Amino acid sequence: MNEKKFEYSYAAPTERERREVESLRRKYAPEIERTDKMSEIRELDKKVQSPPRIWALILGVVGTLVFGLGLTMILEWNLLLWGTAVAAVGLVPVALAYPVYKWKLQKLSDKYREQILTLSEEILHENKDA
Repeated sequence: MNEKKFEYSYAAPTERERREVESLRRKYAPEIERTDKMSEIRELDKKVQSPPRIWALILGVVGTLVFGLGLTMILEWNLLLWGTAVAAVGLVPVALAYPVYKWKLQKLSDKYREQILTLSEEILHENKDA
């Protein structure tokens, strides 16, 4: 007689694997699925914080490179007058990096302030009720 057997095996993912899968799922999930309030407030915070940092870094790096070119002109190529002029030009963006950062941060803070405060109030009131 031919006996048929049914076999079933189940292996649950470990906690580490589950966190990794959830992380990947969030990364590739459609925007509609990822719109919980906490992630929305984090995204708004990134919109406020990132552009000022990028602008300040660009200004600082460019200014530092131009300043370094001026120093090279003075020390290596013995072009004192031109090197001083180029180094002075390089100091301008370096000096402007922080004021531009503060200005851009204030501008974006004003733009997103109402949304962030509204979301944070909703989150805080949800946590109190729970």
